[in-house]
Amino acid sequence: MKLYYNPISTFSQKVLMALYEKQISFEPLLVNLGSPEGKAEYEKVYPIGKVPMLKPAEDHMIPESTIIIEYLEGHYKTGTRLIPDGVDAARKVRFMDRMSDLYLDNPIVTLLFQKIGMVQHRDEEIARATKYVRISYEAMEKHLEGKDWLCGDFSMADCAAIPALFYAQGVASFSDYKNLVAYYARAKQRPSYAKVLTEFLPMWEAMQQK
Repeated sequence: MKLYYNPISTFSQKVLMALYEKQISFEPLLVNLGSPEGKAEYEKVYPIGKVPMLKPAEDHMIPESTIIIEYLEGHYKTGTRLIPDGVDAARKVRFMDRMSDLYLDNPIVTLLFQKIGMVQHRDEEIARATKYVRISYEAMEKHLEGKDWLCGDFSMADCAAIPALFYAQGVASFSDYKNLVAYYARAKQRPSYAKVLTEFLPMWEAMQQK
């Protein structure tokens, strides 16, 4: 099983966490989307060119982070259960996953790209991203009261939420939200995310020095 990914990508980190949580062996294939050659080479494999993308077999391709985790959860019973049994429990995890992707991760990446000059967004786009991040922080702060993880046990929802919080520290601080601060501190102690950071941080620090 092959995973096409880039450690800088929050959605790649999301899937890496899931693979580590479920103790699934895979072949990591680093995609260099920062170079025209790397991008062109990857588009021969997956024409849309987004990461991550999982290939369980040569004739089977699974894109999109949530769908990849759904596949892993359905086919592997090892390690952490990332989507619980029960219609309502599973729905809550899927809901938090979508909210994290759409209203936390995507807006944080918008603010990040603006800050580092990768993309120049219109004022209304920045205002909308800032609004969504604030709403997400407030909801998560309330949701985490008395809980270690977003849906009780560690789940796909946490795989979705945690990666964006690293970048958030530099573009939309959550230091005023005590439950969220404690949540991210716990996340950094989680073996799956700690392993992600081991690969990601050297690459990120090297980028900052350019």
